[in-house]
Amino acid sequence: MSEGFHVHGAHDHVLEHAAETGHADSFAGRIAVMTALLSTAGAIFGYQGGATQNEALLLKNEASIHKTEAANQWAYYQAKGQKQAIAELTAQLPGVDQAAAKREAQRYGSEKEAIRQKADAQEQQAKRADEASEAAVHHHHRWAQAVVAVQVAIALAAITLLSRRRWLQAVSYGAGVVGGVLAVLALLRV
Repeated sequence: MSEGFHVHGAHDHVLEHAAETGHADSFAGRIAVMTALLSTAGAIFGYQGGATQNEALLLKNEASIHKTEAANQWAYYQAKGQKQAIAELTAQLPGVDQAAAKREAQRYGSEKEAIRQKADAQEQQAKRADEASEAAVHHHHRWAQAVVAVQVAIALAAITLLSRRRWLQAVSYGAGVVGGVLAVLALLRV
C-alpha cells in the first residue's frame, strides 16, 4: 500500500492553526482569500495565454502553407515560361508549322499571367497570416506578463502571511493589480 503525501503552503498551516484553536485570524483570512482570487485569475490568464500562443502557431503554419503554395505557383510559372521559350524557338525552325508554334507560345504567355496572379495572391495571404501571427505573439506575451505578475503577487502573499507585514500585503495587492491591468491590456489587444 503506497502512502501519498500532501505539501501544505504557509497559508494552509495558518488556517489549520486557526481552525484548531478556535479563533479566526482575520489577517490570514484576507490573505487566503486574496491568494485564492489571484490563483483563479492566474489560471484564467494562463489559459488565455496558451490559447493565443496556439493561435499564433496556427497563423504561422497558415503563412507557411501560403508561402509553399506561392513557391509552387512560381515554379509552375517558370515551367510555363520555359515551354513558351521552347515554342518561340520552335517557331523559328524551318519546316515547322510556325503559326501553330506561335499560337502555342502565346497560349503559354497568357497562362503565365494567371499563374503569376495566383502566386502574388498566395504571397499576400502569407504576408497577412505572418502579420496576424506576430500580433497574436504580442497578445500572448501580454497574457504571460499578467500571469507572472499574479504569480509574484501570490508569492508575496505567502511571504506576507509568514512575516505578518502589512506593507508587504500592500505590495502583494499592487502586484495583483499590475497583473489585472496587464490582463485588461491583453483583452484590449494593446
